[in-house]
Amino acid sequence: NMLTSKQRSNLKALAANLQPVAQVGKGGVNENMVKSLSDALEARELIKISVLTNAENEAKETGAALAEALKADCVAVIGRKVILYRRSSRKDFEHVEF
Repeated sequence: NMLTSKQRSNLKALAANLQPVAQVGKGGVNENMVKSLSDALEARELIKISVLTNAENEAKETGAALAEALKADCVAVIGRKVILYRRSSRKDFEHVEF
């Protein structure tokens, strides 16, 4: 389910004020991080991650890898920030409108 460019820019605007929930550093992305980011996506649907300057991969590569691992959409990569979106499966939940 690919996002349209309109949905993408709406999500980008929504994410503008978000604080990063995690940082990817030298160790890259590990299983624990994937698990905690998955929990964060379940709880919020839209999250931002910082890719530190000492990270082995560029932010774009990291964003793509995370999106794949999390079955999420990589909304955008802006500088060293990665924005991810995944619809929550929770029932009693106010979904992100975009």
